[in-house]
Amino acid sequence: MSGHQIVAVLGRGVVPADQPVVRADDLGVLHGDGLFETMHVRAGRPWLRDEHLARLARSAETLDLLLPSTTELADLIDTTCANWPVDTEGALRLVCTRGPEGSGPVTVFTTLSEVGPAIRRARQAGITVATLPLGVAANSRAGTSWLLTGVKSTSYGVSAATRRWAVAHDVDDVLWTSIEGYALEGPTANVVWLDGDTLCTVPADSTGILPGVTAGWLLAHADQLGFPAAERLVTPAELRQATGGVWFTSSVRGLAEVRTLDGMPLPASPHTAALRELLGFAVSDLQTGPAGVVSRLV
Repeated sequence: MSGHQIVAVLGRGVVPADQPVVRADDLGVLHGDGLFETMHVRAGRPWLRDEHLARLARSAETLDLLLPSTTELADLIDTTCANWPVDTEGALRLVCTRGPEGSGPVTVFTTLSEVGPAIRRARQAGITVATLPLGVAANSRAGTSWLLTGVKSTSYGVSAATRRWAVAHDVDDVLWTSIEGYALEGPTANVVWLDGDTLCTVPADSTGILPGVTAGWLLAHADQLGFPAAERLVTPAELRQATGGVWFTSSVRGLAEVRTLDGMPLPASPHTAALRELLGFAVSDLQTGPAGVVSRLV
């Protein structure tokens, strides 16, 4: 399965992976004018599909982007996953752009590929993280739709540049900070930490960060592990003192423990295994039970 990829286009179904699906004058190519969602495929099914589609719809409203119906998008996702091996983890990306310049309609396609070993290692071994200033105040983007706040946009230049910086500086990931020094988010992840016995993440509404589907689900179910949940601002210095643990969450990576922050080792958390299991990433063989409930193999 290494290197295997499935591509599907709205209205056309599955197409050869090497067949062009986007025109040269597509506004998603020319201006990054589009949206995407990435989902983890386990046991042949996309996890939290409806939550991702709901976030996509909210983002489309912000961009004034007229999407196909949720049913059509869900059907395209199901078509993409129909022949995916149930024993293979997948990363499914749903892309929606404004379409060809001056004419439309929207361009909608999916790609599905195998989750690579680097992502699996990050779950098991944790990650090294450095902070980088994003150059905005913590609350400056709230309510500013023109800044694409809370939107998973295909305008990905800053995120791509940040990830290149991380590679050049020999760290696995980056935590963006505000000009006041508050932690915001990573280029592709939300930060989650234990403050005492409270599982926390950064508030999206007041900061303009992307509301994470995985982080939201984790906090909504934290009571299953006896943790109350909260949204709070936090500084990197406070994260370095969070003895309960600090993690990055994202759809495909799931939960990755932050092992060093700005070169300072963080104490290993005794809660990582339980949180990973709660998210369904406890083992490499992931499968779903009735009604899509994740079954964990011990």
